[in-house]
Amino acid sequence: MKSAARRVALETLGWILVVAGIAALVLPGPGLLMVFAGLALLSQQYEWAERRVEPVKERALKAAAEGVETVPRIVLSVVFALLLVAAGVLWIWRPAAPGWWPVDESWWLLGGWGTGATQVASGLIALATIVYSVRRFRIRGERPD
Repeated sequence: MKSAARRVALETLGWILVVAGIAALVLPGPGLLMVFAGLALLSQQYEWAERRVEPVKERALKAAAEGVETVPRIVLSVVFALLLVAAGVLWIWRPAAPGWWPVDESWWLLGGWGTGATQVASGLIALATIVYSVRRFRIRGERPD
């Protein structure tokens, strides 16, 4: 029974990471790394996922290395991650709509605390990914192979 529950939990987490990673490919966040993590979990159950883990891993690590190749890229990445966290805090705090807001106040900061928490989590994941990439590819000088 324990192994079945573990299998279902890992498979569910794998699918969540794959779907969230695909969404993060077009939204702020480390999309390819999330897809890789999800596929790595799913590869324990599915052959099709096992075949795709290595190519996605290579692309994810290459993208992470390219993201920290120059100081301006690092600075911009950190700034945007911090802006995402700040936006999330604003959503959680939920101040009253400003006077310049042109539509009904109910349309101000849609989604409430759930949206804010997701933004904060995404920003923190992005910051952790930046730190990981800087340490691995800039400080240690590793190459994404």
